Amino acid sequence: MIRLFAVFAVLVCVSPALAQRPPAGADPQNTLLIDTAHGRIVVKLRNDLAPKHAERIKTLAREKFYDNVPFHRVIPGFMAQTGDGQNGNGTGGSKYPNLPAEFSPTPFKRGVVGMARRGDSIHSANSQFFIMLDETASLNGQYTVIGEVASGMDVVDKIKKGSAAGNGSVTDPDRMLRVLVAADAR
Repeated sequence: MIRLFAVFAVLVCVSPALAQRPPAGADPQNTLLIDTAHGRIVVKLRNDLAPKHAERIKTLAREKFYDNVPFHRVIPGFMAQTGDGQNGNGTGGSKYPNLPAEFSPTPFKRGVVGMARRGDSIHSANSQFFIMLDETASLNGQYTVIGEVASGMDVVDKIKKGSAAGNGSVTDPDRMLRVLVAADAR
C-alpha cells in the first residue's frame, strides 16, 4: 500500500513537468504552448519562413501579452483568430511597430498558423494570428505563415465559433489562458 502511494505521489509530481514538454523532435525555443479551457495547443513556429514574426510571437508570449486573450474571430470552416492583447476585439496590436511581410510558398492548409494584418496593408502584422480550421488557398502568398499546430487541433476545433454572417465575431469567446515558449515552461 505504501509503495502504491509512493508511485502515485511520484506520478502526481512528475505529470506537470511532462505536460510542459513539447512533442518529440520539436525545438523548445521555437515551440509555443497555448493553454485553453479545452486543453493545450502546441504550435511549431517556423522561424525558417518568418524569423521576424516568430521572434515577435515569442517576445509577446514571454511578456505574458497573450495570457487571457480571446479568440475574438472564429469562422467555421475557415480560421480562429486571436492575439489582440490590447483591446481583445481585433482592433489592437502591441507596443511594438508593425512587421514587414514575410510571405512564403507554404500553403494555408488546416493547422497552419498565419499572422493577421489590417486590410490591404501587407506590412501591418503586429500581434494577432490565426489558426486555419480548413484549407484556404486564397490566402497563399498573401499572408505570412508563422507556424503549424503540432498537436491540439482537436482543441482548436472546440473553440467557440462566431457566425460567418457576423464576420466570425464571437460573443463570450474562448480564451488563450496562458501562452508560453516551451523552453520557458516550468
